Amino acid sequence: MTYSYISHLYCPKCSKTYNTSEPHHLCTCGSPLLVNYDLEALSSFWSKDSLRDRNPDLWRYHELLPLQNPSYRVSLGEGMTPLLSLPALGKDMNIPHLDMKDEGVIPTGSFKARGAAVGVSKARELGVKELAMPTNGNAGAAWSLYAARASIIPTIVMPVDAPKITRNECAVSGARLFLVNGLISDAGQIISRAAQDPDIYDVSTLKEPYRIEGKKTMGLEIAEQTEWKLPDVILYPTGGGVGLIGIYKAIRELQRLGWVENGRMPRLVAVQSEGCAPIVKAWEEGRTESDFWEGAETMAFGINVPKAIGDFLVLEAIYESNGCAAAVSESSIQEEQQRAAQMEGTFVCPEGAAAFSAARQLLQKNWIKEEEHVVVLNTGAGIKYPDTVDLDIPVLQPGDALKRKV
Repeated sequence: MTYSYISHLYCPKCSKTYNTSEPHHLCTCGSPLLVNYDLEALSSFWSKDSLRDRNPDLWRYHELLPLQNPSYRVSLGEGMTPLLSLPALGKDMNIPHLDMKDEGVIPTGSFKARGAAVGVSKARELGVKELAMPTNGNAGAAWSLYAARASIIPTIVMPVDAPKITRNECAVSGARLFLVNGLISDAGQIISRAAQDPDIYDVSTLKEPYRIEGKKTMGLEIAEQTEWKLPDVILYPTGGGVGLIGIYKAIRELQRLGWVENGRMPRLVAVQSEGCAPIVKAWEEGRTESDFWEGAETMAFGINVPKAIGDFLVLEAIYESNGCAAAVSESSIQEEQQRAAQMEGTFVCPEGAAAFSAARQLLQKNWIKEEEHVVVLNTGAGIKYPDTVDLDIPVLQPGDALKRKV
């Protein structure tokens, strides 16, 4: 049995192909590279039933992942996160069939663990000894911890305003950590210069082709968890947009395998903050690429990306799925984070709260219909963002009596 049915890398812009036996970054035309699989050969023997007895992690889909030798696999048990029904919040929104794909319970506390698991595993298979990346926090934390497990040296550059806990995750793992007094785009420029050293493998968003393959397992899991019927709408908080691109890629591959209905594609929604909404602006203008967003700022730090290298792939996924892009206010992010906690007992991250806010907004605009099955991606644990919750808590003195709320 073949462990992976990876065949080659290809450029979605100029169609140039590359082998998978050595490290690659961008195409010579400057575009990110994507992974292609021999789905025709795979479809002749792989069936849904073969998943029944496999471990409940993302490696259950190893035939559709790029690692060819399982001995290089680096895992912390990531994947198969719950698809939770949210009846109370759904009733409040008037979306009765509202589910949340909860990535907050995954190792390292965010969905970034998926990309790190697959990306680090493939890097290890390719003989990589050092890697480097810019990050808004969670990706750097995940790649640092997985790199430590793989005995690979990571160099991480993140903005000084990134959540402190993600900084701690990088530092405690032994990563070479640097802070930049700027945005992730500034961190990216520093990493690009450092990666001129041929011994450093640049794993910046979409500058290596394998992170997206880990992220696409969110789409594979949603399909399996809905018994291959797929929801009507999937809302995804979008910064670099790798997860949305990956979910779209996963469903296309499942269609070609015949595992889901051909032509059945959830409408994909890219969710951003009004403080940083380059994808939304490009979509509203009917464009295929975005402009750099000046003065980007949002409490949902993971989506504070002023210009995504894969913006054209994000917009393609939106257009091809008849989806849309939506920007939400900072105040609505805080409100939805509190509603989710009080109504459902789930402490979502600000990015996830932004996606819930967008669902509410799109229902009010009648873009989402009341009878539709809607899935919201919560991409991380709220406890990783303690500073987003600012409450006035009463302080008692010893011997004080509690006052009941009337």
